[in-house]
Order: sequence, then C-alpha cells, then structure tokens
Amino acid sequence: MRPSALVEQSVLTLGNNIKTARLKRRIPQALLAERAGIGLSTLAKIEKGDCGVAIGTIASVLSALGLGTPLSDIAAVDPLAQALETELLPKRIRRSETKL
Repeated sequence: MRPSALVEQSVLTLGNNIKTARLKRRIPQALLAERAGIGLSTLAKIEKGDCGVAIGTIASVLSALGLGTPLSDIAAVDPLAQALETELLPKRIRRSETKL
C-alpha cells in the first residue's frame, strides 16, 4: 500500500532535514551510517525520503546526529484528545444530599 501524498511529502522533508543536519555538522554519510549502525544505502534512502525505511532506523540516525529522540515527543501533546476530554466534563456538579 502506498502512503498518501501528504505522508510522502512529510517523509521527503524529514529526509532533507536529516541531510541538511548531517552536512551542517560536516559528517560524511559513511560515518553517520556507521554511528547509527546502519548501511550506507539505508542512510541514502532516508535522506531521499524513502517511506519504506523503518521508523527505528530513522530514530537511530537522529540520535547519531545528536538530535536526541524527537519521535517520542510527536504524540505527547494531543490537542484533539484534550478538547474531546474537556467536552466530556460535566457542565455542573450537584451537591449530593446526605440523610441524617
């Protein structure tokens, strides 16, 4: 199954960003691939925006670039879930009557 055009564009942008980060650090592809524990051809696929590369492999490259683990932050804040949760809150709370 082929990903949507939006997903493909997002992965392409990520690949370009990774390549730019590598070039700014003046790290050769072979060295980054070695640091990430992947093959040179896999790194080339990532930098070209190939959607078939495993997410764990991309995380290894980001970590090897010193960018930490940003993937863990992606769904940490979910505005839609927060809005839905707020909608489910009661509109008012009635005081319960206790019988003595």
